[in-house]
Amino acid sequence: MTPEDLVRDHTIYSCVMGSRAFGLATQDSDTDRRGVFLAPTPLFWRFDKPPTHVEGPADEQFGWELERFCELALRANPNVLECLHSPLVEHMDDTGRELLALREAFLSRRAHQTFVRYAVGQRRKLDADVRQHGAPRWKHAMHLLRLLASCRDLLRTGELVIDVGDERDGLLAVRRGEVPWPRVESWLTRLADEAAAAAPTSPLPPEPDRARVEDFIIRVRRASALSADRPRAY
Repeated sequence: MTPEDLVRDHTIYSCVMGSRAFGLATQDSDTDRRGVFLAPTPLFWRFDKPPTHVEGPADEQFGWELERFCELALRANPNVLECLHSPLVEHMDDTGRELLALREAFLSRRAHQTFVRYAVGQRRKLDADVRQHGAPRWKHAMHLLRLLASCRDLLRTGELVIDVGDERDGLLAVRRGEVPWPRVESWLTRLADEAAAAAPTSPLPPEPDRARVEDFIIRVRRASALSADRPRAY
């Protein structure tokens, strides 16, 4: 079974991400697709294990094997958590619906550390661009602002909403380079400070519900194994 077969035949959940999911799409925006596939349990009985992720088979498409996806989500990986909250779901089977029903189990105050850690790395790249070229990559600056606002609101409310809503026009102005870099810097600093202030009193639990997620993984692995053991009807 090829990696492409796993994506084509065993995807349990897929969605559109990127600017289209964030409410920031323009006529030039790509369509980024992300998904989760469930590798059949018998594949894990071999020396060569199934892949943890697959790029493709379509352009701008990326998928994770379910267990790897859940591991990253429990660590509050921003890209993975946002995937679970996309408003643009394209496919979802019964197992995918169970996964989506679990999405609150992945949320915890860990998100502050992981989102901010990612933001710090991106901020360094923007600062390097300014030093070398006199201006940042404005699209990246826009998405960093969006990420920090999403983190702040998650910590304040306990809910992850990735559509920028009323902030669309202001963020697109940043993307077009219409907002001076010092103002963008101040905006980034303010959002980071607001996220830090929200973290100690966040309604989110300190840790994700690992046991609940693990129970889900065990159940779907067992069901897959039992399905493979059933005799075929001829």
